[in-house]
Amino acid sequence: MRHQDRVTSAAGGSIERLALLGSVFFVAFCNPNFWQVMATPDRLARASGWAFLAASAVALVAVHFILLSLLLNRWTWRWLSPVLLVATAFAVYYMTRYHVYLDPTMLRNVIATDVREARDLMAWSLLPYLLGYAVIPIWWLRRYRVAPRPLGSALARRLMFIGLAVVLGAGAVMAVFQEMASTMRNDKALRYLVTPANYLYSLGRVAVGSAKTADGKRAPVGEDAVAGARLQAAGKPVVLVMVVGETARAANWGLSGYARQTTPELAKAGVINFADVTSCGTNTETSLPCMFSALGRRQYDEDRIRGSESLLDVVARAGFRVVWIDNQSGCKGVCNGVESLRTECAGGECMDAALVDRMKGVIAATPGNLMIVLHQMGNHGPAYFKRYPSEFELFKPACAVADLARCEREAIVNAYDNAIAYTDHVLAQALQELKTLKSHAPAFLYVSDHGESLGENGLFLHGIPYAIAPETQMKVPMVMWLSDAFRQRFGVRAGCLEQRAGQAVTHDHLFHSILGLLDVQTQVYEPVMDLAHACRSAS
Repeated sequence: MRHQDRVTSAAGGSIERLALLGSVFFVAFCNPNFWQVMATPDRLARASGWAFLAASAVALVAVHFILLSLLLNRWTWRWLSPVLLVATAFAVYYMTRYHVYLDPTMLRNVIATDVREARDLMAWSLLPYLLGYAVIPIWWLRRYRVAPRPLGSALARRLMFIGLAVVLGAGAVMAVFQEMASTMRNDKALRYLVTPANYLYSLGRVAVGSAKTADGKRAPVGEDAVAGARLQAAGKPVVLVMVVGETARAANWGLSGYARQTTPELAKAGVINFADVTSCGTNTETSLPCMFSALGRRQYDEDRIRGSESLLDVVARAGFRVVWIDNQSGCKGVCNGVESLRTECAGGECMDAALVDRMKGVIAATPGNLMIVLHQMGNHGPAYFKRYPSEFELFKPACAVADLARCEREAIVNAYDNAIAYTDHVLAQALQELKTLKSHAPAFLYVSDHGESLGENGLFLHGIPYAIAPETQMKVPMVMWLSDAFRQRFGVRAGCLEQRAGQAVTHDHLFHSILGLLDVQTQVYEPVMDLAHACRSAS
């Protein structure tokens, strides 16, 4: 008998038994957030509520048993079981610590996380989770042995148990169908709290989506794009600098009425502040492709957005040099068709001021029309204290660790506000460079990709599914500045634009507003979505 097939007295059995034990372990111990939502005071106060919770547990055990039965076999169980346990330990930690939902978008975020971002998310408080949810169960697994069975017999047995799980799971759901249907209908994101089914399903969705775009081909957008009459007219070339902020929320933006003045330099810079701006998503993986897409949130389709060209491709067709300069984890496919640069600093990590230095070099080397996108590190959490130099620690005490649970909320907010104040300084630096520019007619736009939760209702960071996300994760700051030369060139009335800034705006306006500002003529342009359309004089 082969070693891996021995049955020992210490622990032994079948794959089916292992799948059942694993399912019970996952459902009972790895879903605290889910059971916290399900075990409402009303349900706990009535017998039918306890019956509902029991039926839900049976259904979830059945679902996980089916999943594990499909994944585990005599060739995979020995290595795949530990992988699932470790992944689940991480999932439980971050879900309980930051109240995140592991939907496909969040999984895509996780996969795209670079080393420095991952390092910020590691904390000593993770160790007990790894010990309890992974190390101890893996130690037990090492003693487990699977009894050998002929392949045909093993397959028949597996199908029989899967069929039994389907019957039991369906029966449990039907027993409480009315309340179950109502619960899932009212809280569709609840399914993304069920671990490990949530990340297994989401990982599958991400894999399928990635396979669709694996060939790198993107559907063309604005193939008819040309320079309009104003853009072709004689005069200085134009340069638009667009800064994409990271995790800055409108609630802490000084220009938008925050109690603290976190934007003192911009307050003196003569910018137009848009105080009511809604993001396209609650995380970078969603918002960044969406805000540069013609579809936007109005026609949101992740596969179409990721599989299509972006605003940058359209602007490039009209004769602009388009350059993306990144100080973050990449452009999420937005800049695939244009020139892309990264900041470079000793030690590997740059403060956002490095973006301004790269911007100056690109402008100096470009005699023609130019669009630059600066992608900030901004307020990327949870290590807010790493996002600004020590001289910008204006609000104290500031949380100086990445494990936010170790800090008072006041200290967390202070660190976050310090990072906002540093962004204010970086933006003011960029503006100053543009205001003294003689070679081009400059314009400037800043907008954050999404907001952040700072402890409101127990939530931290971002990434809550859009349908149930709090405003703090969706409302973002945005400012605009147009030089006199730029306004005269394109006939934009500043007073009119200031009035428009007082109205509601979304990321969906960006695509069309930038095409309008730069006088890029194309059929995909929608005047009604151009913030400056009504403020532009007739040519």
